[in-house]
Amino acid sequence: MIKRDNWRRTLEAICIPIGAILVALFLFGIFCALVGANPLQVYSSIYRAAFGRWTSFQNTLIRAAPLMLSALCTALPARLGLVIIGNEGALVMGGLAAAAMGLSLGTAVPPVMVQLGMAVAGLVAGGIWIAFAGALRHYRGVNETISSLLLNYIAIALLNHLVEGPMKDPSSLNKPSTFPIPDINMLPSLPGTRVHYGLIYGFIACAIAYFLIQRTTFGFAARVAGGNIRAARIAGLPVGKLTVAICFLAGSCAGLAGMVEVAAIHSRANQSLNAGYGYGGILVAFVARHNPLAVILISILLGGIIASGGILQRSHGLPDATVLVFQGLVFLTVLFSDSLYGRIPFFQEKAAPSVSPQTVTV
Repeated sequence: MIKRDNWRRTLEAICIPIGAILVALFLFGIFCALVGANPLQVYSSIYRAAFGRWTSFQNTLIRAAPLMLSALCTALPARLGLVIIGNEGALVMGGLAAAAMGLSLGTAVPPVMVQLGMAVAGLVAGGIWIAFAGALRHYRGVNETISSLLLNYIAIALLNHLVEGPMKDPSSLNKPSTFPIPDINMLPSLPGTRVHYGLIYGFIACAIAYFLIQRTTFGFAARVAGGNIRAARIAGLPVGKLTVAICFLAGSCAGLAGMVEVAAIHSRANQSLNAGYGYGGILVAFVARHNPLAVILISILLGGIIASGGILQRSHGLPDATVLVFQGLVFLTVLFSDSLYGRIPFFQEKAAPSVSPQTVTV
């Protein structure tokens, strides 16, 4: 009976997040009505701006790429029972390191080598940033949620200091920035599209993360430590190394997202790196239930919502930040929906009926 009821757990993992999103849509509709906009027309505009045409869908995919990578920064440590929300800081540090590497290499080496160097710089910078939060958690008992959140502010302050000081391009007056990376070293777009190769990086990273967690002994050890850290220590698992390693890998993904933003979109490091993709990645990870494969789908959906901000402003007179209200509602409903797992009778597994000894005949 247990095996036959496994479908109930799968259905629960699908229905509860979908239900949370539907509730968020309903609440967002009430918000739109209160500010004088027709909710149905707003939903229609969001769909058209996100998926209605091929050009719109390309805009969605461009925004989905950094969301995929950033979401892994929260999804991977969650397997250890850690709540890391330092995605924005790791993304900023990765982008800053990638810009510095791209400028230092210049045109002295082939473009492919420059792009590889920028990717490695972004991976290492973002990985070290989040690994520091993991090390504080394991070795000093510092809450990882608070420390990773505070690291966001430190990273943004460091970015502002460098782009307005030592790394500033004197010609960037209105928006202080680093010197631009040569066009030849920028990430190219996929053939026939405006979508850059950062989307492929996101797909590959999510696939590798799923395989690492679900199909390797390293991932099994991480899941054991996340389920019961005391039992993991008794079993002899190196919990400290697992914690730092998982956090490093998580931060590396967010750092790669920063590299993609620099090498494919902005061509330089500036305040545009602090665009909220890191915080959006937290939402993606929670809606996807920290499943790296589900992260791909949720990132595309959220990327479409972000891409619709402009049309809401033009067509309905709503502020561009209206999409942030929708994101916030989704985040709140998803957090609340976590309390429903295992409590809805329909999704609970039914125990096999016991056989009384008196009913057994010889």
